[in-house]
Amino acid sequence: MSSPPVSSSAVAYEAWTSLAVPDWLNKGDNAWQMVSATLVGIQSMPGLVILYGSIVKKKWAVNSAFMALYAFAAVVICWVTWAYKMSFGEKLLPFWGKAGPALGQKFLIKQAALPATPHHFSNGALETAEIEPFYPMATMVWFQCVFAAIALVILAGSVLARMNFKAWMMFVPLWLTFSYTIGAFSLWGGGFLFHWGVMDYSGGYVIHLSSGIAGFTAAYWVGPRSKRDRERFPPNNVLLMLAGAGLLWLGWAGFNGGDPYAANTDSSMAVLNTNICAATSLLVWTWLDVIFFKKPSVIGAVQGMITGLVCITPGAGLVQGWAAIVMGVVSGSVPWYSMMVLGKKLKIFQMVDDTLAVFHTHAVAGLLGGILTGLFAEPRLSTLFLPVTNSKGGVYGGPGGIQILKQIVGALFIIGWNLVATSIICVFINFIVPLRMTEEELLIGDDAVHGEEAYALWGDGENLSLYKDDTTHHVTVSSGATQVV
Repeated sequence: MSSPPVSSSAVAYEAWTSLAVPDWLNKGDNAWQMVSATLVGIQSMPGLVILYGSIVKKKWAVNSAFMALYAFAAVVICWVTWAYKMSFGEKLLPFWGKAGPALGQKFLIKQAALPATPHHFSNGALETAEIEPFYPMATMVWFQCVFAAIALVILAGSVLARMNFKAWMMFVPLWLTFSYTIGAFSLWGGGFLFHWGVMDYSGGYVIHLSSGIAGFTAAYWVGPRSKRDRERFPPNNVLLMLAGAGLLWLGWAGFNGGDPYAANTDSSMAVLNTNICAATSLLVWTWLDVIFFKKPSVIGAVQGMITGLVCITPGAGLVQGWAAIVMGVVSGSVPWYSMMVLGKKLKIFQMVDDTLAVFHTHAVAGLLGGILTGLFAEPRLSTLFLPVTNSKGGVYGGPGGIQILKQIVGALFIIGWNLVATSIICVFINFIVPLRMTEEELLIGDDAVHGEEAYALWGDGENLSLYKDDTTHHVTVSSGATQVV
């Protein structure tokens, strides 16, 4: 009995499927990775765009949101043009990959692979194989791109309300190239810290510690906000700020859940731990506000949420649930103390104007998370993710104690590199364009910088626009009198 004829359309479909769905492709992993990338992207845009635009004084709403938006867009182009391969490509130096474009279809549709990640024993035998997720390189490129983007967006929080936008346009590609790619390759892409076994599950060091230190350094070089803004800087929309914070929190499911490069058990563990730590940290921060200042602060709760999310990031898929609670208690209290107590006492925090306290919420919390990961990393969970076999945290005994030392050394490298690289970048830019806005721009705000305002209402007293024959006239305030010029 002859078999039924096969239609030409079925043959064509099979041929198309073999190209679009190769044998190595896992559709579930690919779908989750793209969803994770989208969630991380949403954290920046619109998440931090909304949060920045609403947590600042009204006259800086447009500028603050636009700095985040511009950074996101600029990173995308730089990433696919040269920065991805510097972070995850072939090894050039122990801390840097070879630059190159990630734009051709032959590169983007092949199976994802990180060529510098095979790890060997001291005798040369293979210990762990090259990282090769079951989805195309295009997915990997985009997933890592949104991480690079949010690092710049976080950094922007330190220099809001006074950095020259033209200087920011130069800063973004320079810092991405000469700072972010170094940390990413060293810890994730197959660099020396990766092979030494430093734990950074999802960016506590690569993103948060680096952006916190770089932001604080950039804030020093840019200089402070105007005296008037430093003395009074109320948020212009607290409810909208909460909307941005909510996008940031829930988007962290992709931030930490996507880093096993698969939809597996470790990914689930990472997502749960992320929410446990964030909730604990928010509660602890709020309790401290009530105990010491007698009032629960919504802005404080958001800060506590962020420190919890940051702290769990280096160990999200490496620690147990009880450890996530401990990390939440620490992240809700230590950064609170550094911000609310030391921030008012130490001269350096008075001298350097870190607008959104990124140093405390990201650098301090990221450093704590990295060290606590070295203490609490569970052996079995560690084997699911790390290239160095038998890695474990200090509380599990044996060689676990050395892991804390590795975490400290890794943090010191990230801190030192960002201090130096960011300083050099800022000094270089300042030779070309001023890092800080003019005094007139600092007085007026968005309308002077962008010719746009966030709200139609006039209430701050900084400027008033009168439209006559399409000509805009600004108001200046001097000795309490208003003069139209």
